[in-house]
Amino acid sequence: MALKQRKKKPRVLIVTPEVTYLPDRMGSLANTLTAKAGGLADVSAALVSALFEQGADVHVALPDYRAIFEDRLAPFLRKERRTLRRVMPNDRVHLAEDRAFFYLNRVYSNYGGENVHIALAFQREVINNIIPRVRPDLIHCNDWMTGLIPPVAREMGVPCLFTIHNIHTVKTTLAHIEDRGIDAAYFWDHLYYTDYAESYEAARSNIPVDFLVSGVFASHFVNTVSQHFLDEIVQGRHDFVEGHLRRELINKVNAGCAAGVLNAPDPGFNPAKDGLLTKTYGPDKHRASKRHNKRALQKLLGLVEDEKAPMFLWPSRLDPVQKGCQLLADIFYHLVSKYWSKNLQVVFVADGPYQHVFRNIVNHHQFHERVAVCDFSEHLEHLAYGASDFILMPSLFEPCGLPQMIAQIYGALPVAHNTGGIYDTVLPLDPSRDAGSGFLFDIYDSNGLMWAIDQAMEYYALPAEVKERQVARIMRQALETFTHAVNARSYIDLYEKMLERPLLP
Repeated sequence: MALKQRKKKPRVLIVTPEVTYLPDRMGSLANTLTAKAGGLADVSAALVSALFEQGADVHVALPDYRAIFEDRLAPFLRKERRTLRRVMPNDRVHLAEDRAFFYLNRVYSNYGGENVHIALAFQREVINNIIPRVRPDLIHCNDWMTGLIPPVAREMGVPCLFTIHNIHTVKTTLAHIEDRGIDAAYFWDHLYYTDYAESYEAARSNIPVDFLVSGVFASHFVNTVSQHFLDEIVQGRHDFVEGHLRRELINKVNAGCAAGVLNAPDPGFNPAKDGLLTKTYGPDKHRASKRHNKRALQKLLGLVEDEKAPMFLWPSRLDPVQKGCQLLADIFYHLVSKYWSKNLQVVFVADGPYQHVFRNIVNHHQFHERVAVCDFSEHLEHLAYGASDFILMPSLFEPCGLPQMIAQIYGALPVAHNTGGIYDTVLPLDPSRDAGSGFLFDIYDSNGLMWAIDQAMEYYALPAEVKERQVARIMRQALETFTHAVNARSYIDLYEKMLERPLLP
């Protein structure tokens, strides 16, 4: 039974520390002028709106980041807040007020102690004021900054969903938690400690509490933002995932209380309505328009003006820890040289520590007419999606990933490492069967990436009518699949499953 078909709609409280959409490819700027640090903010703004529009009795709790909301340098942040307010009545948006985050210009600090202080201030307001006021039938928490709330929900007998967007965590003691105004003695036995806690007294000052793992441990259901990333964690394929987090996720999987739910791109990414393109288009008439956008981008960036040139876009931040940009750097000279006669072009629209590496390669080899390394800008990002034939995503790991979804919506095919959310959203392209949407490699090294690019170039040599049919099909499927309405439906299904299941103590 759907939520909106019940006589009394269950009241859902979504608790989230991030409140607006800002792409992670913005690199350093994304860490300073936003109330977003990852894909979580999509869920907390557009998803909340989608849930409300689908009939859910949904409330949202978030910190009152006054400085961020009102920052004159970030009008897009105010726009997202106005959108949320317009869709949802004021009495459904609950701002946690505390001086700890009134004057912040970012969600997360570079100092762990300050992050703990901010997280405790937020959770204190939710636990002490917002939950008693809303009286929810179900609580949906997001990431480590809400990790103490599932233990409270379990003690109260309220079903709680805990969503992991980012596996980062912090740790502190019960004494510190209580010093910030949270009655931890009320729910101490539902927390996860870094060592065995025999009693409240023994644990209070000496054994730290892990916020993220407490959220997993105490919640009634947990989800990651892709099913395959959850599978990879459970299988032990990522060394950076701590053992106790993995063990608790294994327990949830074995109990049938874990799943993966993909995020979805911002609905502003739609080539038929995108005012930042020089020519808009839909699946049925994309070919000429994409070429028009390609010529405009080439002229703007000083590239060889050739509408038939295969164009690759790098859409993610240039981060060698996760995004695999060092794999591309290793083969970059060979790649550009190999397809020189084809006028192969690569456009980077991303900040990050590896930006200077590619600029040095371009300067040294005089690739300026074939390669453009650009700082992130919203205008360039949209135009590049509309102009490109392919995107590059050789990520080492990808909890969800949005660029590979956006690319398909714009008719740019992913060339990507087959991991995490990429695995769940991209299938190997087979034009003979009208199936698939990209070019995937399984072995994470530069040879694997080069092999996938070669596969893309073989596809690019196919007759124009074959490519046109494939791109149209991929665009239609992406526009139907990668939406917040689909995303919201998945969460509503989870809510229903949780509400119909008897709660264990």
